[in-house]
Amino acid sequence: MASPRLFRSLVVLSLLAAPLTVATSTAEATPLQSGGVVNFGCATSGKMQSGKMHCLGKAVRSPNGNGPLVVSTPVGYGPAEIQAAYNLGGLHANGRTVAIVDAQDAPTAEADLAKFRSARGLSPCTTANGCFKKVNQNGAASPLPAPDYGWAEEISLDLDAVSATCPDCHILLVEANSPDTDPLMTAVDTAAATPGVVAISNSYGGSEDSTILAADAHLNHPGIAVTASSGDSGYGVSWPASSPYVTAVGGTTLKKATTTPRGWTETAWSGSGSGCSTLEAKPAWQHDTGCAKRTVADVSAVADPATGLGVYDTYNSCGTSSWCDFLLSLGLAQGADGWVQVGGTSLSSPVIASVYALAGNAVTSGSYPYAHTSGLYDVTSGSNGSCGGSYLCTAGAGYDGPTGLGTPNGTSGF
Repeated sequence: MASPRLFRSLVVLSLLAAPLTVATSTAEATPLQSGGVVNFGCATSGKMQSGKMHCLGKAVRSPNGNGPLVVSTPVGYGPAEIQAAYNLGGLHANGRTVAIVDAQDAPTAEADLAKFRSARGLSPCTTANGCFKKVNQNGAASPLPAPDYGWAEEISLDLDAVSATCPDCHILLVEANSPDTDPLMTAVDTAAATPGVVAISNSYGGSEDSTILAADAHLNHPGIAVTASSGDSGYGVSWPASSPYVTAVGGTTLKKATTTPRGWTETAWSGSGSGCSTLEAKPAWQHDTGCAKRTVADVSAVADPATGLGVYDTYNSCGTSSWCDFLLSLGLAQGADGWVQVGGTSLSSPVIASVYALAGNAVTSGSYPYAHTSGLYDVTSGSNGSCGGSYLCTAGAGYDGPTGLGTPNGTSGF
């Protein structure tokens, strides 16, 4: 049992470390700036393991410790910023569905989504009104997989990213039993077989190995856009982003800029994955010369947590008290308890999937943007690592690895 002196010291520390309250409106929010980022801590560690996937989200870290910075009011970018930056305002999905594939269960997913949408001025998206549906990897409402705090945070990010980009999209959440290739691919097939689904987002990745070529068949769903995060550890390739059947989505740093006609600037995010696949054949629609096989990425969107989306997540290991918030900030508890500013290519993948839903085209693989580059903002600066200064890790005019062909300028590129 802690001594009275130690207990008083901890109480003082908890008061000093109380979460920041950032006043915002539903129309505009200011991204938080802090000392770095923290991984979500999904059930599979960040280290690439054969046949294992890890989620690709990161949160702004608390300046008081090694956990996420959790605050009581909306932070970061929201629907207004995402839609303005990518010229999506006033567009509608007309009942189309974006499917989100993740591992494990998020018990508070629907309640947290409701809080996000209410705070951001969006209409409800619920099971009752037919907008939201959560199923297991086989498409049934139960039994659901075992819950996981990290994957729940990933799920909140994915659901909120779809809502911010495409407010009237229906959302199907398919939860795989575990972060292993086979359950996740079963979940992808379930999503593709669900009527109304036009896009499927996969915000996870793992190492390329001898199993991926056989698993590619589960990503091949003509008429449905399948997106995959390119990675959040900088230069290097992961799967399923390297599959020729997906749109591999890289990441950018997105900032407001009153001096540009667009009103925004973008540079390659340093964490964006890119490079040459060692196993996947080069698609016929990809013509860059630096990779004999498949090149990652195809397109991109905001991913830098420092310019990230504010999401709402309350599934954690410690409850709802200020003491819980303190433990979360130190990294001594798991999950979140309120608003968290997040990024990673876990953010850019559902954003791009939602743009596909807004576009409403029956796409096949990631080829469509390559024939419609006029519908993209070219990202021409920034880097994600060292590759001899080539386009594979350094953004420049035209195609490059970290940002692909660029970011959405409306929906004509999708």
